[in-house]
Amino acid sequence: MSTSPSEPFSVRTGREARGGRLAILSMHTSPLAQAGAGDGGGMNVYVRELASSLARMGVECEVFTRAESPDQPAAVSVEPGFTLHNVAAGPRAPVAKESLVDHVDEWTRAVGSELRAMEANDTPVSAIHTNYWLSGLAGHTLKHELGVPLLVTFHTLDRVKSDSALGGSTFGEPAMRSAAEAQLVGCADALLASCRVEADQLVDLYGAERSRIVSVPPGVQHAYFGPGNRAQARRAVGLDPDAPVILFVGRIQPLKGPSMAAEVLVELHRSRRDSPGRNSPAPTLVIVGGPSGPDGNREMARVQSIISSEGLSDFVRILDPQPHEMLSTYYRAADVCLVPSYSESFGMVALEAAACATPVVAAAVGGLTTVVVDGETGFLVSDRSAKGFAVPVARLLGSPEYAARIGRRATSCAKAYTWRRAAGRMWEKVESLTGSELVACG
Repeated sequence: MSTSPSEPFSVRTGREARGGRLAILSMHTSPLAQAGAGDGGGMNVYVRELASSLARMGVECEVFTRAESPDQPAAVSVEPGFTLHNVAAGPRAPVAKESLVDHVDEWTRAVGSELRAMEANDTPVSAIHTNYWLSGLAGHTLKHELGVPLLVTFHTLDRVKSDSALGGSTFGEPAMRSAAEAQLVGCADALLASCRVEADQLVDLYGAERSRIVSVPPGVQHAYFGPGNRAQARRAVGLDPDAPVILFVGRIQPLKGPSMAAEVLVELHRSRRDSPGRNSPAPTLVIVGGPSGPDGNREMARVQSIISSEGLSDFVRILDPQPHEMLSTYYRAADVCLVPSYSESFGMVALEAAACATPVVAAAVGGLTTVVVDGETGFLVSDRSAKGFAVPVARLLGSPEYAARIGRRATSCAKAYTWRRAAGRMWEKVESLTGSELVACG
């Protein structure tokens, strides 16, 4: 794993005198929402941590999301320099992400009204940063209305998901998504890519100009996510201190592969039955996450069916999504973190597990191939079969000393990823765009 360059600015106490104001658009999910539930995931963490780090640099962050309840205040001061705006569009109730495109125009008008009010009060934004394609649609319109640079982070790409070979599934995406993403690629003043793989995907699948792609790897909160005592962690979350633990963290949906995690557990237990004389405790699978998207409940039912059909209910714990800072305890409690996703632009779970010195066994897809160094900080699996994943998991479970070495290397590499560094790289790009000619739509 290549490490990032040293911090682009010096450490100072308090908020740094950086200056500037940034509009961050996150329409479909609030950065304050529980990650792992509904449509909330790594993007929630990304927006929250990036805005927080920018605010501590002295950048005023105005974060806009869609109001989902009549009880939500119009604005919330999250911390000095970080204000969350709950903007009404459509019903004041949760709306499936796949249906939100019907409310983009209304949300865009409302956000634009707030941004113009800031401009009238001599507090204009320096740039607009959008997250996901829905927010990108709004940002594209507002860029031209306000004449400010547009920075786009996609998080996931439709053409990548379509190529992920999940039985021909379309993941319920609107038909217009791919074309909308292509339009955004052509008009964005900067495309923020989490890793070289995502940068290549933007170039190869969307014809992006590489000169407009900026590498901004996400970070990890090292104050929360770090090595710790496994026995204490297991006591804290009520796990058997002696039984090996395999951990899956993520939304319960086909794209994330939780049913594969269940099949891996089945494979490991079958191997034990085929090898009589083993006295070591049988492994337990812990799943942390809730159903998400149109196929979420069906995927949860599939996970439970796999488990019950093999009589393994006593060896599985399925938990609701946990507060982000609490996840570190589960990572530290685990012997192995399994990430069998069909597609990942980066792989936040893999990075957080690595920071906690927990070896990762992940699918060899997308950004996971840059977060995990095969055979050194974890294992990458190209064979999408239960046995393909079970072999490296069994190797780690069978040799605690070897697993500990892998975990130490993973932690060392994870230290290069910080939100402060991500915020610094992004804001340097904003500053470079200030006063420059904006990219025109093709």
